Amino acid sequence: MYAIIETGGKQIRVEVGQQIYVEKLDGDVNSVVTLDKVLLIGDKSAKVGTPYLAGASVTAKIVKQGKERKIRVYKYKSKANYHKTIGHRQPYTCLVIESING
Repeated sequence: MYAIIETGGKQIRVEVGQQIYVEKLDGDVNSVVTLDKVLLIGDKSAKVGTPYLAGASVTAKIVKQGKERKIRVYKYKSKANYHKTIGHRQPYTCLVIESING
């Protein structure tokens, strides 16, 4: 059984036992999170929501909170003597899917 959920502005296909990385969610490590924006639940037949399925949810456990590796952003304008370097580290949450309800 699988489900398509929406979190952090992205849609992700998940299955029970799968480990996924999503945009940062509030919560401590080893706490349980319920994701209720379920777009589709499928197995042999699919249930499709408009846009979300009523009463459907996905339960996940937070394994890790962290930051991605740093990326460099370089801004440059020719003939204006302007250049600037900044860095960015995107926070993330690592989840393990425990159950799909619906």
